[in-house]
Amino acid sequence: MTTKTQISSSKCLNPWRFFGLAIGLSWLFWIPLALLGGEPMRFPYVILMILGGLGPAMAEIILIFSAGSKRQKRDYWHRVLDVRRIRLGWCAVIFLIFPVLNALATLLSVLTGGPQPTFETAARLLANPLSIIPYVLFLFVFGPLPEELGWSGYALDGLQSKRSALTASLIIGLVWAVWHLPLFFMEGTFQSEQIGFATPAFWWYILPTLPISILDTWIYNNANRSTLSAVLLHFMVNLSGELFGLTQHARFYQAWLIFIVTAAITMMWGPKTLTRQPTAEATEGDRGCDFQTVYVTAQE
Repeated sequence: MTTKTQISSSKCLNPWRFFGLAIGLSWLFWIPLALLGGEPMRFPYVILMILGGLGPAMAEIILIFSAGSKRQKRDYWHRVLDVRRIRLGWCAVIFLIFPVLNALATLLSVLTGGPQPTFETAARLLANPLSIIPYVLFLFVFGPLPEELGWSGYALDGLQSKRSALTASLIIGLVWAVWHLPLFFMEGTFQSEQIGFATPAFWWYILPTLPISILDTWIYNNANRSTLSAVLLHFMVNLSGELFGLTQHARFYQAWLIFIVTAAITMMWGPKTLTRQPTAEATEGDRGCDFQTVYVTAQE
């Protein structure tokens, strides 16, 4: 009989330290902004708004450069910058999945008596094409980029080193939802003006963070641990949501569609890794750990 023994030593990134620091840094700026009652997109309050949004990025930069090994730092930036990790088929999934889901949600809403969509943002951008690039860059830089540098770039690998991909995703989704809470108490934010705290719309906004986090991990793991892939998916969530301008009625359908698609993906790809492989063998720098693994095979 042949036995295969794994011998390894590791130093993994600490996701819990990251979560505490990310929320602490963001809320350090957002809670005073909420208490001051200033317009978050007007100077000087916008400074607090932006700094709060950079909390996850600031947290991962502090941790990776203060406690990360050289191998972890190199691996971190490769995952952010190496576009070759994302195969063409996964690029299509990244850029199409949420536009398709939002289109279906809009169609179902209209067919069941919901209000007609106005596509206000899309119409405004088409009326002034020169504003498209600045608008897209703003959406990319303030939201998806700083957030996913932390959630996917730092926390996800540390969680997956000891837990299944599904469990890791649910933890990040829950923390991500909690991280947003101060936005519901700021005058002038989308969360405060159009959703409100603890309303029915609040739950349809918060709960989908869990399946979206699972989709994020699914993309990340299948795109060779590309942090960039998670950034792009997050960007498409925000961009397609803005362009479709979903009504509350349509958001109800959107949430259910996201849950259904995520459940199907989890069953088809498997909750352990959310890939076609039942297990993922670790390599140097993989899963946020600085380690080397040796397999010893013995014949009995």
